[in-house]
Amino acid sequence: MDKSMSKVAVITDSNSGITQSQAKEMGIFVLPMPFFINDETYFEDISLTQEQFYEMLKGGADIHTSQPSPDSVMQLWDEVLKEYDEIVHIPMSSGLSSSCQSAIMLAQEYEGKVQVVNNQRISVTQRQSALDAKLLVSKGMSALEIKNFLEKDKFNSSIYIMLDTLYYLKKGGRITPAAAALGTLLKLKPVLQIQGEKLDAFAKARTTNQGKSIMINAIKKDIETRFGGMTEDKHIWLQIAHTANAEAAEAYKAEILEQFPGYDIHIDPLSLSVACHIGPGALAFACCRKIEV
Repeated sequence: MDKSMSKVAVITDSNSGITQSQAKEMGIFVLPMPFFINDETYFEDISLTQEQFYEMLKGGADIHTSQPSPDSVMQLWDEVLKEYDEIVHIPMSSGLSSSCQSAIMLAQEYEGKVQVVNNQRISVTQRQSALDAKLLVSKGMSALEIKNFLEKDKFNSSIYIMLDTLYYLKKGGRITPAAAALGTLLKLKPVLQIQGEKLDAFAKARTTNQGKSIMINAIKKDIETRFGGMTEDKHIWLQIAHTANAEAAEAYKAEILEQFPGYDIHIDPLSLSVACHIGPGALAFACCRKIEV
């Protein structure tokens, strides 16, 4: 497609971990996710900082995530379409929120100008999708071509998350109280995985160090069995994410580099939509296969 024919914008939401200021630098638009905290509405990175969020969470505040209102989504699209011809919209995984389904329905009003990507990414892997979309725009692809490309590529990523506590999963009703009690009793560090649609149990570690090793080995195995193995050209993006756990993330980066020398490793705070279900102190290790254009 001739580049001069169509100007394509990339939009994602704040679950990608891309802040409003980073978005401006990257030339990406970020829809802020809404939160209800003690019955008041806040927007991630607009009226709610990471620090405020964790303070409220630790203070026992009642925090619920919500999907962006249809109005806020369409307002952003309308605004962007004043300058662009088409939009690639990359929401968080359809398995973790209904905001993807809603966006797909809203996009029907836009006669093909808005293409919603359902590629089941979240946090650092969702961020990489937005960067991939920008790259594909620069190669002259249309919004529809980019949507199809990213959806075909969706299973080329993996995330593993080690929790510090089961308290928040239990509070949110995401696991049975009995399973949570067992975890707390034995002081286990559960490792979860996000693969495609779901957040699933993956392993139980007795110590933080064991949990970190479990995640490194899991990513290694995924690279070997699913992403074409470790190669000279380092065709894998590696990422670390955390919830209010920056120091541990930096230390983990050094450990990962021992196993993956020479790789670039991006670190981001985990999106608050995930954080409110898993609580502070979590550490995640993720990878994405680099796209080939």
